[in-house]
Amino acid sequence: MKAHDGMYIDGAWRPAAGPDVIEVVNPADERVIATVPAGTVEDVDAAVRAARAALPGWAATPPAERAARLAALRDGLVARRDEIAETVTAELGSPLKLSQTVHAGVPIAVTGSYAELAATYAFEERTGNSTVFHEPVGVVGAITPWNYPLHQIVAKTAPALAAGCTVVVKPAEDTPLVARLFARAVHEAGIPAGVFNLVTGLGPVAGQALAEHPGVDLLSFTGSTAVGRRIGAIATGMVKKVALELGGKSANVILPGADLARAVNVGVANVMSNSGQTCSAWTRMLVHRDQYDEAVELAAAAAAKYGDRIGPLVNAGQRERVRGYIEKGVAEGARLVAGGPDSPHERGYHVSPTVFADVTPEMTIAQEEIFGPVLSVLRYADEEDALRIANGTVYGLAGAVWAGDEAEAVAFARHMETGQVDINGGRFNPLAPFGGYKQSGVGRELGAHGLTEYLQTKSLQF
Repeated sequence: MKAHDGMYIDGAWRPAAGPDVIEVVNPADERVIATVPAGTVEDVDAAVRAARAALPGWAATPPAERAARLAALRDGLVARRDEIAETVTAELGSPLKLSQTVHAGVPIAVTGSYAELAATYAFEERTGNSTVFHEPVGVVGAITPWNYPLHQIVAKTAPALAAGCTVVVKPAEDTPLVARLFARAVHEAGIPAGVFNLVTGLGPVAGQALAEHPGVDLLSFTGSTAVGRRIGAIATGMVKKVALELGGKSANVILPGADLARAVNVGVANVMSNSGQTCSAWTRMLVHRDQYDEAVELAAAAAAKYGDRIGPLVNAGQRERVRGYIEKGVAEGARLVAGGPDSPHERGYHVSPTVFADVTPEMTIAQEEIFGPVLSVLRYADEEDALRIANGTVYGLAGAVWAGDEAEAVAFARHMETGQVDINGGRFNPLAPFGGYKQSGVGRELGAHGLTEYLQTKSLQF
């Protein structure tokens, strides 16, 4: 076990204000692998003060220079790719291949995209007799989750730095080790002291202190809708800007003319990836009643093939939460066709890849975010019925539509109340805006839309 000391504040690793520590547990074998300091109100205050002091200089830095620092940061992440992957596997439990391709690969791509955007974005424009300046919003408080621990830090930090903002990050307590790696990469990239600061700590202590700090101009939070509501209420009460990336219960709609086998297999893979710990996962598969039985057979067979190939859930509490939803699905009358609440391993926080059939739209497992490897397969009568079911939750983060004719899929997708829809298996695009309708959040991340979240406008009339 390694005991990590210090917070990255004002360009240096500084001792924490208090003696408390957080134990980092490997979810695959339940062993404590490290400790990090549990930050206090004093640590958060020191970090925010450092960010405020660094703001004027960084905001005045030419965009081309900010772009150069971000490019250096990207290169630093590339150089650490294997270390990043191994660290995420140790603290999150994800299989090493997934850690390399997604947990390390996607943040590298996103950092690179903001290096390019910082150099090319029009921070000034003319409209009529006015010049409009796009200026940094100020100090950003970023509270990030454990499910994609480096990607979520980068998706907030990279656009904030590109915009000229300074940042204080409070990473999830389950996955603080990759955040410390990121801070080292920031330091080596030559980003000035105080521009990026890292405080590890518990949500109700350090997270709350960051949310309530009067020196923070924008709060960016990714996590559950329940916590997001509290963060949003704090921000609104203090008249701060807020960006919230929250829960999802995304629909994977398979229209009758689609390639059924491909749609089902890709849909199951989408839910099982990262052990189902993905806010945008397509956890509801909607299939026409004439193809329903075949789709259920395909889904059960696809899930069974995963077996031991998915990693554990992040912690014991998450495992019990997911097991509870599986038991509730059975109790409410859904039919278990793959998996179940039992763990396939003696140690580790594992849950078997699970598929439910005969799920109706009002069931708990069709309405609430489970955040585990659990798929619900629902039947629909016609497209109108499918759309009603797809839009029939409080969430609206992502989704998918499969059809024999692309135009038909697009027409259906345009009526879905959701922020992002993949058509016939469209690939992830790090330049496309990501974010939700309804209770899935406020604001967008990634690409130019993600950059504008960290900018405010000033117009000069001539």
